[in-house]
Amino acid sequence: MATDRQHYRTCNLCEAMCGLEITVRGNDIVRIEGDRQDPFSQGYICPKGVALQDLHTDPNRLRHPVRRTRGGNWERITWEAAFDEVAGRLRDIQERHGNNAVATYQGNPAVHNFGTVLSFPSFVRTLKTRNIYSASSVDQLPHMVAAHAMFGHGLLLPVPDVERTQFFLIMGANPVVSNGSLMTAPGMSRRLQALRARGGRVVVVDPRRTETAELADQHLFIRPGTDAYLLLAMLHVLFAEGRVRLGRLAAFTDGVETLAAIVRDFPPARVAPLTGIAAETIEALAREFATASAAVCYGRVGLSIQTFGTSAQWLVNALNIVTGNLDREGGAMFPKAALDPLERFTAGHLGAWKSRVRGLPEFAGELPVAALAEEILTPGKGQIRALVTIAGNPVLSTPNGRQLDAALATLEFMAAVDIYINETTRHAHIILPPTGSLEHENYAAIFHHLAVRNTVKYSPAVFAPADDTRHDWQIFLELETRLASRTPLEAIRAQLRRGVRLGLGLDGMLDLAFRFGPYGTGLFGDGLTLAKVKAAPHGIDLGPLQPALPGRLWTKNRRIALAPEMLTQDVPRLQAQLQAQPMPPAANGMLLLIGRRQLRSNNSWMHNSERLVRGKARCTLLVHPDDARRYGITSGQMVKVMSRAGEITAPAEVSDEVMPGVVSLPHGWGHDRPGVQLDVARRYPGVSINDITDEQMVDEVSGNAALSGVPVRLAPVAGKAVSRPA
Repeated sequence: MATDRQHYRTCNLCEAMCGLEITVRGNDIVRIEGDRQDPFSQGYICPKGVALQDLHTDPNRLRHPVRRTRGGNWERITWEAAFDEVAGRLRDIQERHGNNAVATYQGNPAVHNFGTVLSFPSFVRTLKTRNIYSASSVDQLPHMVAAHAMFGHGLLLPVPDVERTQFFLIMGANPVVSNGSLMTAPGMSRRLQALRARGGRVVVVDPRRTETAELADQHLFIRPGTDAYLLLAMLHVLFAEGRVRLGRLAAFTDGVETLAAIVRDFPPARVAPLTGIAAETIEALAREFATASAAVCYGRVGLSIQTFGTSAQWLVNALNIVTGNLDREGGAMFPKAALDPLERFTAGHLGAWKSRVRGLPEFAGELPVAALAEEILTPGKGQIRALVTIAGNPVLSTPNGRQLDAALATLEFMAAVDIYINETTRHAHIILPPTGSLEHENYAAIFHHLAVRNTVKYSPAVFAPADDTRHDWQIFLELETRLASRTPLEAIRAQLRRGVRLGLGLDGMLDLAFRFGPYGTGLFGDGLTLAKVKAAPHGIDLGPLQPALPGRLWTKNRRIALAPEMLTQDVPRLQAQLQAQPMPPAANGMLLLIGRRQLRSNNSWMHNSERLVRGKARCTLLVHPDDARRYGITSGQMVKVMSRAGEITAPAEVSDEVMPGVVSLPHGWGHDRPGVQLDVARRYPGVSINDITDEQMVDEVSGNAALSGVPVRLAPVAGKAVSRPA
């Protein structure tokens, strides 16, 4: 009989980097548990980690290339045929219509795969197109724009030193469910409990009383889309009362006087009616933050996906800076990862070119995905006629998904690098499926860079890849080689690059990165190497976060730009909105729609695991009791939700979890479209919130989609919600 063997690995389904102990017998997974010897996660695991087994054995997962037939069915084809056809069709379209006629979209799972992180940029450069899109612009783009403007690099993102802070202000984030986001921190509930046990305080600002708010000392409801005003008012208090204390940051920070002049126009009494937070509460919050021995403000996706997203993230950084809480223990700090992504990715630039139809700005070479559908549907020079998606499902994850769904059906050609036939890839002509998560080695390159503690860990493959399969990086390398071979000289160069990369492999490239990284000592030194990391299967603790400024800054003058023009240009729009003081939406029959995150869900692609979706219905519309009475809605009743972009029908869940005037739907659902081959997900389809989010609502500075605070109307539908499968 086969004996049990243990494999140790970092879960790569979300940002938390939880250590896993996977027990295998033969070719079967016996169990998946948290790795108690992992120095970072210390045994913590969420339900998604256990569901890796379901992902590995999923009968709906593609394992070989497929081509869509004229009848709408799928046929298996060889890798060579798939590579040749994809490269040939893309090259032909670019020759006829120009390079920008081909677009790419990269989804969230891609950044969790070291092979894709390493190989995708080179593939994109080979396409020579400006139509590059990703999930960043429905997520963290405002963070990156603010970091670029203030610190000089879009990936120089401050992380809360949650292990040593005494005052943790959380805005538009739910880290108990996400385990941190742009703040890798597995077991966040335990970390918050430890913070409070040492006498610290946790304050949550959110339109919904989240799972994190339930563990906090204080929760403040805030009107969606007004977080920037709360931050401006807090800064007003600090300047007006002489509480600004930059400490050592003063020696290399510019723009303090400019910021002081800006916040003068935003006193708490003026912004209180707009935010829904009383002026005296704002004043008390500012004073408490300023007087704490160590404090940090953390604003996440709820701040980013609103019409003032970049301003909100700028002001989060500003609050940490003017109180001296940037780059100090217990404040917002910069991790020191073994592989430094700042050296490998562009620092960023904003607006070097703009989208063809609406003129939305690029950032670091990517255009906002809110423009993707119109760039496909609008005729003219530069119209997108072909698309390559990578581990993404933009039909469910980008604004006005129905419009994009219709646009994809008009494409001349579409290819997908994906393991599923989902709501987006059902439009592809060819799908190239990479190996499964447990069939390749991995290193969490981006998330070590965002972790609340410095660690390093390598994850070897648990299972050998099946015959005739390809890893992500091999797929991109083969496509790149074919696309680059347009002349004999290009063909020779492409083959040479291919040979070098195949010779090194991921391990070779990772070893070089470690040797020449922050903990390495070169090619022949005794510093960190891949061999040393492999010899520590549970990971290596590299210590707590350490001060890194000004040396870590990427600005030309090595100084912090507290009030850069790129960000202050949005102040007149903030002032105009405040001057208008719009009535609450409930006054004219409108409510504001927000999303919500769930522990057993990971965007749109983990709903084909029975263990994650069964049980109580989770795709429900949260409605405050006051609004429910006004509309005549009861729990379980089907409700039509209507916006400018469209309408959906969802079961209501009446709850004071949301503030009056606000309704909430989780994102990632809506698996009822024809042609989707996800058997479990189709039994629990839910509805897609992004069928009613509005692609015209964006943050004007970055172009990031404003998915939160969408005005909607409700209309009750007779009857009850349909029962879920048992």
